[in-house]
Amino acid sequence: MPTLRLALCQVDPTVGDIAGNADMVRAWARKAADAGAQLALFPELMLTGYPVEDLVFRRSFVAASRAALHRLAADLAADGLGDLPVLVGYLDADGPPQVSADAEPGKGARNAAALLHGGAVAATYFKHHLPNYGVFDEDRYFVSGDALTVVRIGGVDVALTICEDLWQAGGPFAVARHAGVGLVLNINGSPYELNKDDIRLPLVRRRAAEAGATIAYVNMVGGQDELVYDGDSMIVDANGTLLARAPQFVEHLLVHDVELPTAREPVNGEELADGMRIVRAKVSDTLPPPPLGEVAVGGIFAPVADEAEVWQALVLGLRDYVNKNRFPSVVLGLSGGIDSALAAALAVDALGAKRVVGVSLPSQHSSEHSRADAEELAKRTGLDFRIEPIQPMVDTFLANMSLSGVAVENLQARVRGVILMALSNQEGHLVLTTGNKSELAVGYSTLYGDSVGGYNPIKDVWKTLIWRLAKWRNADAERRGETPPIPENSIGKPPSAELSPGQLDSDSLPEYDVLDPILIGYVDGDLGREGLVASGHDPAVVDRVLRMVDTAEYKRRQSAPGTKISMKAFGRDRRLPVTNRWREDG
Repeated sequence: MPTLRLALCQVDPTVGDIAGNADMVRAWARKAADAGAQLALFPELMLTGYPVEDLVFRRSFVAASRAALHRLAADLAADGLGDLPVLVGYLDADGPPQVSADAEPGKGARNAAALLHGGAVAATYFKHHLPNYGVFDEDRYFVSGDALTVVRIGGVDVALTICEDLWQAGGPFAVARHAGVGLVLNINGSPYELNKDDIRLPLVRRRAAEAGATIAYVNMVGGQDELVYDGDSMIVDANGTLLARAPQFVEHLLVHDVELPTAREPVNGEELADGMRIVRAKVSDTLPPPPLGEVAVGGIFAPVADEAEVWQALVLGLRDYVNKNRFPSVVLGLSGGIDSALAAALAVDALGAKRVVGVSLPSQHSSEHSRADAEELAKRTGLDFRIEPIQPMVDTFLANMSLSGVAVENLQARVRGVILMALSNQEGHLVLTTGNKSELAVGYSTLYGDSVGGYNPIKDVWKTLIWRLAKWRNADAERRGETPPIPENSIGKPPSAELSPGQLDSDSLPEYDVLDPILIGYVDGDLGREGLVASGHDPAVVDRVLRMVDTAEYKRRQSAPGTKISMKAFGRDRRLPVTNRWREDG
């Protein structure tokens, strides 16, 4: 049986940076070649980044992607890599955008893959299954491909597929079995959510059984607005055995030797199977031999615990949002509470202490322990710590306006927001807002106050998970012999906005261990009132919580983007009308 040395290039492209992404392909193809690879794979829409959203509708952008693909093929050959087959995702089109007046049926923008070899595009494939759920809108942007491309590489028949093709039974993988391929390449832009890595391996095993072939699954890594990609690339043989698996949340070159069956079918011509055409092409009968010596073994990186996985996702999502948008630093308010403490620790891990500014913004209601806890966190993490008392500014407002009650509470939050935005304007920081998912769900925030910010690193983190993450991060620091970043008092004290004397979150909300399970069922699980009550929740509490969630939609619509880690994040995932009179109690 022939052996192919595969190189799965788990890399972090940037949307719109076509030239930079092409340079990344060249650099990592060189690493693959130096490791003796005979076939290199890059992620879905590698040249353009993913998702490109409405950039698809710009014909100039599509033309730039296509031109860059051919230029990349020539550049790889000029780099001395022309003999290395390289599979790369790119944006193509065989007709006008589907939203244009001159659109043609069955033609338009394509989510495509190209195999580059010998300085040219040797074969292309158009994604067949287009996801249209959750964060995906591919039916809006792309036209589905109707052919499976099978290329012969070094005597092995190899099928090309893209992301969602793997997630649905039938289609390309069933056709791959009919075509008798030995290897299926699957390039991905598969966003992270908690425990998705536990789903992937069984899924790849099912598709391997369906295709009767080894699967090489490569996924991108990195952050793109709300989305974060965790990598987790892998190779699974036809029997379902995991041969190699890359780590999560880091760029990685996974190189592994795979034994594959010799191709038997004719190379040229087309045939029809399960409603798809099979298009065959020969790339190369012979490939550069791998270096003499030991067999390449990619290794199997075991998944990490849930808290470590979420922490890495949040750190990577924040880091890439800040760096890819070229912000020099971030600023956030430090209240001494758990949410701002966790956000600050995330920011320091993501960017380094020198790029994080924490501002204590005490009012007359701020407790001494809150001020001390904020200062203690700054000492532990080494971030740039400042104190800006807000009471003189609040008093100036109150001297000119007659306000009381909640209006005064909200005024304090908005003064804090003004100060943080002023520092952003003056010094160039990105303001981080620090409201957790539980607060966003029930509207427990002040518009243009504590909700002010350009990015929210904990937007998709339930309050009960906030505490778990804080305890995990401190314990992880202790295991490494480092100072735990989050003061124990910030973790242990009852949460409070401290906008009025003796105020606690529990004055306005159920306890979080009661609140979060209801919110998770309603928001993430789309359970209605009856389903929540049937799950054992108190009907009166359910009614109260659901009213808060439903009436806070207008606030969430104005909230900053934040890293998605759950199955249903506010924004891209959960889309409800602001003007909406439907209530679960009828």
